[in-house]
Amino acid sequence: MSQKERIDKLLLARGFADSRAKAQALVMAGVVLVGEKRVDKASETFAADAVIRIKGDSPETKYVGRGGLKLERALADFDIDPSGYNCLDVGSSTGGFTDCLLQHGAVSVVAVDAGTNQLVWRLRTDERVDVRENTNARELKPDDFTAPFDLIVMDVSFISATKILAALVPLLTPTSLRMPTPETMLAQLWLRASTTILTAA
Repeated sequence: MSQKERIDKLLLARGFADSRAKAQALVMAGVVLVGEKRVDKASETFAADAVIRIKGDSPETKYVGRGGLKLERALADFDIDPSGYNCLDVGSSTGGFTDCLLQHGAVSVVAVDAGTNQLVWRLRTDERVDVRENTNARELKPDDFTAPFDLIVMDVSFISATKILAALVPLLTPTSLRMPTPETMLAQLWLRASTTILTAA
């Protein structure tokens, strides 16, 4: 029998909330469903692999992490439609960016992170997602992948993005750079958003 956990802990572990308090707030709002049955108490326990769904389209619950909202805004600002794209998510963490890309039509996402066991289960088991954990993004090479990427997104906190960029440029499709040099491209992107995005022209 699967070990049971409190629903607020499960919500936090799967990325539906970024704190126990927010997980409990979701339960109190009556939007947490397990097996299509509403959960009324944050202390209720369920199997670790229980099917959990958040009903409604609140911005806070649209993606598995709030990073998804940040990327959604960046995609709109840059006028980027990832539909049909093969994407790379560097610093994937719980998967907010990955979730956003998939919901906007990306056909595949390689989720790279230096850590482990952070990507939420729903994305980890999605056949469109290739999970690459314990991976140093600075060591990525084109031969590590079956095809170049149309779009690369990055959200890193423990290392400067400039130290990773040089390794990412060769991973893009030949016609993907919008600007003549990586340095110019990065400078322009930082002026327009807090997220670094490389994309197809």
